[in-house]
Amino acid sequence: GKTTFAMNLVENALLRYEQPILVFSMEMPAEQLIMRMLSSIGRINQSKVRNGKLDQEDWPKLSAAVGKLKDVPLYIDDTPALTPTELRSRARRVVREHGDLAMIMVDYLQLMQIAGSSEGRTAEISEISRNLKAIAKEFNCPLVALSQLNRSLEQRPNKRPVNSDLRDSGAIEQDADVILFIYRDEVYNEDSPDKGVAEIIIGKQRNGPIDVVRLAFIGEFTRFENLARQQG
Repeated sequence: GKTTFAMNLVENALLRYEQPILVFSMEMPAEQLIMRMLSSIGRINQSKVRNGKLDQEDWPKLSAAVGKLKDVPLYIDDTPALTPTELRSRARRVVREHGDLAMIMVDYLQLMQIAGSSEGRTAEISEISRNLKAIAKEFNCPLVALSQLNRSLEQRPNKRPVNSDLRDSGAIEQDADVILFIYRDEVYNEDSPDKGVAEIIIGKQRNGPIDVVRLAFIGEFTRFENLARQQG
């Protein structure tokens, strides 16, 4: 759900601000991300969007979603295994051509590389994390970097992630201003009373409290929403 959540952030920012948003998608091709966004904005089942088997009532929804995305300043770079230096120079080019960025999203941090590094992976991830922090500062915009978690959390009775579960490095925990985790109880407990509910766990917030926010997760639309809207 981490890509879904991050793309929902991107989508909300796009529809709210007029500044460019830059997405570095090292795991998923750009067209797949666009299909997910159309599914989310249009509230259309994502598998129908993917295979083109839309029902009659889906077409106006798709058309409206395309209309909303048509002129937005979204730039998706799906080059795999970028280095921080490459990422920075690509971001500079977008700023030069299209103006200051509203947001940068990186999916995901562990897929980045350090050129010619002979250090261990933990040291590499620390360097990548430090570089991303510097990039956010240079462009003066939020940088959302997705991260994998350590598999060891699967062995615990309580599978809610904590900061120490961030994979490969304590540097991510140290460098981040805000750390968010997604936990869905139904993934681990078949008879969970919280079906369709996602907990957004705020594991760290440099200038605010840590807390848990409950959202509705609608998998078929690749979308998170306020619970109140879902229940209403």
